[in-house]
Amino acid sequence: MRSLGKLDTDDIDRLKRRTALVSVAVKTLLMLGKFVAALLSGSLALMSEAGNNLGDVGITLMSYFAIRLASKPADEDHQFGHGKVEALAALIQTGFLIALAAFILIEAIKRLYSGGDDVQPIPFAFAILIFSVIVDTWRWITLDKVAKATKSEALAADALNFASDIVAAALALAGLAATRYGLHGGDTIAAIAVAIFIGVAGLRLGRQTVNTLVDAAPPGLTDPVRDLIAGMPGVIAVTALRLRPIGGTIAGEVELAVSRTLSLERVAAIRDAVIVSVTNRFPGVNLAVAATPIALDDETVVERVLLIANKRHIPIHHVTVQSLERGKSVSFDAELDGRMKLGQAHELVSALEQAIKDELGAGFEVESHIEPLEVGELHGRDADEHVRAEVEAALAGRAPECGTLFDIHHVRVRETPSGLVVNYHCLVDPTLSVDMVHSHVDTLDRQVRSDCAGISRIVGHAEPQRARDL
Repeated sequence: MRSLGKLDTDDIDRLKRRTALVSVAVKTLLMLGKFVAALLSGSLALMSEAGNNLGDVGITLMSYFAIRLASKPADEDHQFGHGKVEALAALIQTGFLIALAAFILIEAIKRLYSGGDDVQPIPFAFAILIFSVIVDTWRWITLDKVAKATKSEALAADALNFASDIVAAALALAGLAATRYGLHGGDTIAAIAVAIFIGVAGLRLGRQTVNTLVDAAPPGLTDPVRDLIAGMPGVIAVTALRLRPIGGTIAGEVELAVSRTLSLERVAAIRDAVIVSVTNRFPGVNLAVAATPIALDDETVVERVLLIANKRHIPIHHVTVQSLERGKSVSFDAELDGRMKLGQAHELVSALEQAIKDELGAGFEVESHIEPLEVGELHGRDADEHVRAEVEAALAGRAPECGTLFDIHHVRVRETPSGLVVNYHCLVDPTLSVDMVHSHVDTLDRQVRSDCAGISRIVGHAEPQRARDL
């Protein structure tokens, strides 16, 4: 048989069903042997054991069908699956164990008061009880191993049944031995001990099963899962975490707080990372993750403006924030489809301005400048070499007049329906600020457009000098 840790879901379901069926066969054989021995010997303890095994046969059959039902996938009526069917089967086993313990206890007390303890400690009774202890020990070890590996509550309950049967059979054996050596009432006292043991085992099983049915959080799991998630990149806080056992798994729901400035793709990546990390650290925990965007205290005005524009799908750039005596002023360039009517464009940008004012609050002045956005692809081709050479010469000639730009290279000129589109690279002093470099490049672009007719767009890419020299 393959290692239990390497079994897939179907293999685990088959193993659980096969284990339950073997338990049914074993319980049936032991029940028949103990019943015959009890009739021949008159032992109440043996009769109690036979009744216990008879109930176990029915309960184990119920566990078998519960396991089959619990392995069914989730459906429209049972959206979290059928795993709790096993817990329900375990609860019924609990009820039977407690009822059987009460019955045995009452009968034993009656026998004590009536003085009737006519027990014949025949060799067959000893043999069947010794055999029962050996078989029960084997089944308990096997069931416990499979139950832990498959996280089956029904098999765990069955394993507890076999464990209790070991002690109960040993007590019954001790009672027969006491009777054999002349201790009057030894069998009845053993029956009382069996009843008490079965009752305690049933209560322990019942407490565990009830915790599952009422969705009690698995002990010792919530805080480690919360700490793991809270320490992950991008997670601001864990605002809610709920864990509950369902069959052999733990179903979880977690709510995260993330920065509202993050993109949807980044938020999705954080959710996926949380699920993978929790699954790797705590196998068997299946999480559903929800992320709530929140405003952080350290958000800048520019970040807040860009966020609002992004939500409205309006590209903006050149956001400028000014501090004035009477308040603050925010201005920006908004890019809209160049084919759009001005009235429609103005309406969209005005709504954006109002949304920014609502976000920033009183005391903010908001102004915008509308620029045309090319929404389609420009079809073009490389310009003739003499055109490219003319543009490159103009760039190289004007560069010294525009500050610290030098070494114009990688010049490309393309003809498009909108005019010539020029791309070029240049070198600059790496210690200059971005503002200064942009100003110099912008000056060069304007001068070259005035020198060379037909240029509709120039894109200058500035590189630090040492990056090119390395």
